[in-house]
Amino acid sequence: MQHSSLKTIRWRILLLGLCLALFSQSASAILTIEITKALENALPIAIVPFSWSGPGALPQDVSGIVRADLVSSGRFDALPAKDFLSHPHADKDVVFKDWRLIKADALVIGSIRMVPAGRYQVQFRLYDVYGHKQLAGFRYVVTAGQLRTVAHQISDIIYQQLTGVPGAFDTRIAYITRSGGLRHPMFQLQIADSDGYDPRTILRSPQPLLTPRWSPDGTSIAYVSFERGHSVVYVQNINTGQRRIVADFQGINSAPAWSPHGRRLALSLSLSGNPEIYVMNMSDGALRQLTHDSSINTEPCWSPHGRYIVFTSDRSGSPQIFRMTSDGRDLERLTFQDIYNAAPCYSPNGKMIALITEQQGQFHAAILHLRDSALQILTNTSLDESPSFAPNGQMVLYATIVRGRGVLATVSVDGNVRQLLRTNEGDVHSPAWSPYNHQLQAN
Repeated sequence: MQHSSLKTIRWRILLLGLCLALFSQSASAILTIEITKALENALPIAIVPFSWSGPGALPQDVSGIVRADLVSSGRFDALPAKDFLSHPHADKDVVFKDWRLIKADALVIGSIRMVPAGRYQVQFRLYDVYGHKQLAGFRYVVTAGQLRTVAHQISDIIYQQLTGVPGAFDTRIAYITRSGGLRHPMFQLQIADSDGYDPRTILRSPQPLLTPRWSPDGTSIAYVSFERGHSVVYVQNINTGQRRIVADFQGINSAPAWSPHGRRLALSLSLSGNPEIYVMNMSDGALRQLTHDSSINTEPCWSPHGRYIVFTSDRSGSPQIFRMTSDGRDLERLTFQDIYNAAPCYSPNGKMIALITEQQGQFHAAILHLRDSALQILTNTSLDESPSFAPNGQMVLYATIVRGRGVLATVSVDGNVRQLLRTNEGDVHSPAWSPYNHQLQAN
């Protein structure tokens, strides 16, 4: 068992080194989504281009963004506009027969017009074609800078109405990029919309940055930096840029994880000489050690209601997932399949854990179903890392290597929908999906 443990730890180190070494180009370009697997019975939906009443061109193609969102989910088949028999923009103009003839199950129409103070009024309606009824309809008044946000929120409403599950288009992702090659590397902590648009650099550093984690309110990110020549955990406000050190102890400071209410941070620290799980009170920095073992204990993650913490430990002879209460009691092992299971992440409903599992020398993103301990492999890529659930619990974001380059990817929890988020100018790793953003007010 000792040999297996050393083997898997070496694999983990090798994977980290590979990820850091690969990212050698500029990484400021927009991430673009490539759907690699979609539902065979995706729901046919017609999205009529929204009308525009105002001077010049509309700053954002709102209906185009809605279309791209829904198609990228893999659960909708957006019918081509050339097949439309009519182009309604108001309720009175909708003729359901026109949409039944082209086999659309759902219809989206809308309009945008300029209103006083340089703002935009956006209206949309969603219809059940065969039920001959409206399912949703809202009006927003927003600035030009909010048009993309309102488009994502419209997508979320449509997704929820037609699937019964909240959408997660109006969210963000955080990730790490590297540029400058091996001699002069530059690491960047970046955030972007969930569809890869509007990338924004939060921090640049010539030393490695790792494991960004969103605070529950979405205003801050905890991460690990090697700027001081060793690992240090920082928390940074993404709006003001203000940051502070929360863990700069002798030895290893790593794997920050926020509690559900943001008042505590779980960490892996080697204060006693061995990596152990600690919990820090964010108001006063007080620490409480939860694990006491001679093995490696790392990668903590809180359950949605804060009762449990799961983590990775090789105390059983190889890296496996363990669970304990948030005060360090009632320790139990959760994974027994194979010799490597690591990087646990709770689903928002607390019923599943995303993780990385090794199968015949390949590392896949997987789901552990807590009800029956079944392990479900989700991916066919072989060097996956850092799984993170979407806030609606329907997708898992992770990093992987495709054709020798680091990319981000998403996969649905049933494995039926897969996407790659690529950039032509670099590589990315260590992704994390944000909580829900603040909703714009609609009427």
